[in-house]
Amino acid sequence: MRKIFVLLLTTLIIFAFSETTLVVSSRLWTPPTEKEFIINEIIKPFEQMYGVKVIFQTMDDETMLKQVKIQKETGKVTTDVVIAYATKMPEWVKNDLVVDLTPYVSKWNDRHFSKGFDSMTVFDGKRYFLPIGADVYLTLINKKALKYKPDYVELQNITWEQLAEWANLVAEGEGEGKFAVTGVPMKSLIYQIGAIALSYGAHWPNLDNPGSVAAWYLIYKMKNAFSPAVKTYDDTRPPMKREETWMTVAHCARVGEVYKNNPTQFIIAPAPKGPAGIGSVAGTSGLAIVKGTKNFDLALKFLEYMTRPDIMVKSHKGTGGFIPPVDEAVKYLGDEDQDLVIKNAIKVMNQGVLSYIAPIWKDWGQVKLVYDELFKKMILEEKKLDIDMLELYQIKIDAQRK
Repeated sequence: MRKIFVLLLTTLIIFAFSETTLVVSSRLWTPPTEKEFIINEIIKPFEQMYGVKVIFQTMDDETMLKQVKIQKETGKVTTDVVIAYATKMPEWVKNDLVVDLTPYVSKWNDRHFSKGFDSMTVFDGKRYFLPIGADVYLTLINKKALKYKPDYVELQNITWEQLAEWANLVAEGEGEGKFAVTGVPMKSLIYQIGAIALSYGAHWPNLDNPGSVAAWYLIYKMKNAFSPAVKTYDDTRPPMKREETWMTVAHCARVGEVYKNNPTQFIIAPAPKGPAGIGSVAGTSGLAIVKGTKNFDLALKFLEYMTRPDIMVKSHKGTGGFIPPVDEAVKYLGDEDQDLVIKNAIKVMNQGVLSYIAPIWKDWGQVKLVYDELFKKMILEEKKLDIDMLELYQIKIDAQRK
């Protein structure tokens, strides 16, 4: 009996002094290098600060949403904080899965979230998500391409017409294309072409408008500028790091990773501009607290910590160059390599013609496939601009509207 009592007492003592555990599920920072940096350089100091344990797990948006839905239905909420992407935020709010943070955040006077992302994170005047890890598209050039650059081209102010001409000169001089986009379906091609379309005033992702036609005409003129291995690229980082390709316009954090890997070999610039300005698809992830969490106070402390301007800059620089979407973050930027990435991204965010993935699609993946198929058939295989084909594929896009 005495042994049982001692065992029970020991268990109670261990329980009383055990660390509180906060479970964070995130669709952001999924690449191993990014995840490792966040855990070691950002989360560990938080754990030490509050004497707690944080379980940081990454997964795709759909899996995360389903998990928390089941937790709510069974009354066993084990996830405390989620980091979801903008296109999924309406579902979290609609299903009453996240807490209205307005009364808490309104007391934080040392930071102001970038207004440009309010349309994604604020619903009916209530802030459910705190933006984090915002993104736009940037230009990345290997210095090997400079010998083909026309003298009149100013890289920091480059236009799409100039970039296309330059990419074609590189292809002619090298005997093969050196421009990288993602040719593997369901990756980022729709966003790369979207940057062009928006700079021409298109109603992206629609195809049946003058801006979109102008964008596809430009891509047609670049038909020989793409790398011969472009169909195998599911990510522009590897071919750019290998220097198999020399030019791309890609996600700012991915551009930042390549640049950080070899800063003396690459030049970063904002995305090219067109008649309408600097076009870019933009987006953000967002922090939210799950309704029903037993660790609300700690979860709120975690959100407060993660959105501090200095912590935002540290986390966003360390993971490649996401945009820290708080206005006060700018004063924490210096002249390091990753600061340059973020400064260019902020320029695109502040001056660009931006578009977001609106939550109006039945299956966004099917819309992405339209762009993948058009690029493969019309540009790589038939090597022509086919207006009839654009109109035909517009029907497929229309079919995906809710």
